[in-house]
Amino acid sequence: MPTYKYEGAYAGGERVSGVVEAASRQEAVAQIRQTCEVVLSLKEIPKSFAQRPAAAVFQRISPKSLAFTCQQFAIVLKAGLPLVQTVDLVAGQSEDKALQRLLRQVSEDVSNGWSLSYSFDQRGGRLPVTFRETIRAGEESGDLVSAFDRMAKYYDRTAKTHAKAISTMTYPAFVILVAIVVVYVIMDKAVPAFINTFDDLGAELPPITVGLIAVSNFTTRYGKYVAAGILALIAALWLYSRTEKGGLLFSRLRLSLPVLGEIGRMAGASQFAHTMSAMLAAGVPILQAIAVSSRAMSSLVMAQEVLDTVAGVEAGRGLGDSMANSRELPQMLIQMTAVGESAGALESTLEVLAEYYDNEVDVRTERALSLLEPIIICCLAVFVVLILFAVYVPMFNIYNTI
Repeated sequence: MPTYKYEGAYAGGERVSGVVEAASRQEAVAQIRQTCEVVLSLKEIPKSFAQRPAAAVFQRISPKSLAFTCQQFAIVLKAGLPLVQTVDLVAGQSEDKALQRLLRQVSEDVSNGWSLSYSFDQRGGRLPVTFRETIRAGEESGDLVSAFDRMAKYYDRTAKTHAKAISTMTYPAFVILVAIVVVYVIMDKAVPAFINTFDDLGAELPPITVGLIAVSNFTTRYGKYVAAGILALIAALWLYSRTEKGGLLFSRLRLSLPVLGEIGRMAGASQFAHTMSAMLAAGVPILQAIAVSSRAMSSLVMAQEVLDTVAGVEAGRGLGDSMANSRELPQMLIQMTAVGESAGALESTLEVLAEYYDNEVDVRTERALSLLEPIIICCLAVFVVLILFAVYVPMFNIYNTI
């Protein structure tokens, strides 16, 4: 969607400037006139400059901070404080410096006559689209308190899920890192010492020892270059994954993996159900809710399939019916969505589905990790046995010849 830079003025003559995203110049002018009466200039920003800088990828505001902020907004708004004072108060309580700076800017915008949702939309490039769209829907319905309440629960649940995933992956990651370090030290330090001993004794070396020596020599001479090459390859693949084509390719590859692919499908289904339910509860129109839900999904392939349902819904078909031809979305999600629609309880059905898929993701992840740990241990055991054979077989041969 094009991005436009504008300059406008209020009826009193005070000037204002900013940027706005719109499908056309006419739509951009309509959006700008919601905040100021006169549009003085409007210029489209080239796409290369309109895109978010790569550094923003590492500066996203955490779900935990968003949950705490939304809780504070809901509490203060219930107390009846004016909106500008509310934003100032919440900004002062925030421990996230980036979020605090953002809220200070939003407070200034609101005091200048901007709506809260419009200010978040213009200033909050690092905020999730779910947050911005829910606040817009809450403002349009006149119920910001409920909107912030829903977002507090949504991001609190998201933060707990992220924390659990990190804690679950910590031990296997630590074991793999230690294994890599131990293998490198053995190949770079221990094996060369045995090689010198065998050379001094003039022992005839079996094939397994010759192979180990070759690997050790390669590690000693080229290990640093191999490590640098691997890091460069990882960086290149990461940059490629940030492109549209690369993102879709890697997304398909992840979904095609034996065990992790199914976990990824369920995680995507959970993201869709959580976001869609929150959007519908906030009063967001279904077409807009579908678009927002697709952008909130981590799997680009599944997100594209969700976005493809827009045409069917616009033609008058139900959401579940429009999802029927999807290849990656779980069949249970499709069928239950259709059932929820026919019963007039789509929002509550999606909430139940979200909880179900959250539980399934937890169970299957723990099961996969429980299998990963013995696999790592077995691989290390095999490697240690190979080293022992490579070292002790020549020593036995030497003792037999004495």
